[in-house]
Amino acid sequence: MPATTPATLTARALLLDMDGTLVNSDAVVERCWRRWAEREGLDPAEVLKVVHGRQGYATMAALLPDRPMEQNLADNRAILAEETADLDGVVPVPGAPAFMAALATVPHALVTSADEALAQARMGAAGLAMPDTRVTAECVGASKPDPEGFLKGAAALGFAPEDCVVFEDSEAGIQAGRAAGMRVVGVGPRAAAFAPDVHVGDLTGVRVERGPDGTLTLAFSAARAA
Repeated sequence: MPATTPATLTARALLLDMDGTLVNSDAVVERCWRRWAEREGLDPAEVLKVVHGRQGYATMAALLPDRPMEQNLADNRAILAEETADLDGVVPVPGAPAFMAALATVPHALVTSADEALAQARMGAAGLAMPDTRVTAECVGASKPDPEGFLKGAAALGFAPEDCVVFEDSEAGIQAGRAAGMRVVGVGPRAAAFAPDVHVGDLTGVRVERGPDGTLTLAFSAARAA
């Protein structure tokens, strides 16, 4: 059984999910997806169990496998527009501002299922610095849990997958990080059930130090380490 313990990982670069990991956007996600579920005659509670971490069209395909993909893509565009316009309740995850400030000189990338407009809107609403390197929905052909986004993030930073650590909150995201051959830090209550390498409640207890050779040491206070 995993035990509560101080934990450390070493890496050369960090790959960061956004929603649920850096930004708490649950209120907006629930509002938009509840409306979609009701329009489709689905149970909103069941929809919300699978929506986190995936691009919208992938969620729709999982819930309605016989539905034409063209319809999923059209609905996905509409929901992205709704979410981009609705920033009520979007706030940083506890510890995220200090964590992002600590990464200013550290190789890192944002790898999110949001498109560029939504990522800019939510990071801005949460008062978080947008990483220069990012892989958004427009950059990939497959949604998480496919590893494409994380592999592209590592390549853009110039590091091998095994040298990267992923920060994620969702089942799909943790699966994607693992499939990419990376170690995963699970952030928040959703992540605990999916056996990340280290689990933290939020980002307040995460410390990042960069050694003279560029090696990053990640220290996690009160973390759960597998």
